[in-house]
Amino acid sequence: MTDLLVRGAEGVSPALRVRAAASVAMTECLRIQASARPQSRPAVLFGLGPLTTDARAWYRGALGELQVARVLRALPAGWRMLCSADPDVAQLLIGPAGVFTIHTRDHVGQRVIVGDGSLLVNGRRTNHLADARHEAVRASRLLSTGVGETVDVTPVIAIVDPGSLQLRRFRPLDVIVLASPQLARVLLRRPRRLTDHAAAALVARATTGGTWHTAEHLVDETRRLETRFERLQHAVRAAARRRAAWLLGVGGLLAATLFAVLI
Repeated sequence: MTDLLVRGAEGVSPALRVRAAASVAMTECLRIQASARPQSRPAVLFGLGPLTTDARAWYRGALGELQVARVLRALPAGWRMLCSADPDVAQLLIGPAGVFTIHTRDHVGQRVIVGDGSLLVNGRRTNHLADARHEAVRASRLLSTGVGETVDVTPVIAIVDPGSLQLRRFRPLDVIVLASPQLARVLLRRPRRLTDHAAAALVARATTGGTWHTAEHLVDETRRLETRFERLQHAVRAAARRRAAWLLGVGGLLAATLFAVLI
């Protein structure tokens, strides 16, 4: 995990600083999952997944946020990740290259095409571009009001592990769409637009209104969430191992039966 905050801040580990960005998704996942009925013994035995339908989306979202945080490890000091307790408010990233809203989208193994004003996932149109623009405009308005001049905010959509990502020639240029592993590299290649002083002033403004918080603000809560979420991850992975074992056993039994019949 990366240290997205100023190096050397006391009492806050780099892992907790970046995982705070996933705290909203973890919170919602755990809140929804708390209402799930305990699994029956047969369900546990046969490896049925413990996640409820509603919690599954938040679970995958949290994993995606954590992956993006790992990718951002390459960002040097001077970059600040700001988080919101509101799940509908995008993360804010402020650094030498400017101000960005970061939108993590979980489309693992899916075909993503960006072009002609649309973002398609497996051929289906999404609202990702419109949502990203809306959040960037809102962030720009809030920041501009505080500093007394227009603050440009660039929306970034990070696609988590897409099966393929095609950026067509006539695609929107006001939104950066990329596969999550490319995120840090693309940001570091962008020209410098903010001095250290200007970036610090924007961070101060962003955290004044209560919309965003620095990761330090969420550290204590993140520690508690980490423990609970790791227990849930353990249960999900254990169920997956049991399912795999059953499938392997059944497959082996069928193969042995077929072999016996053929000979």
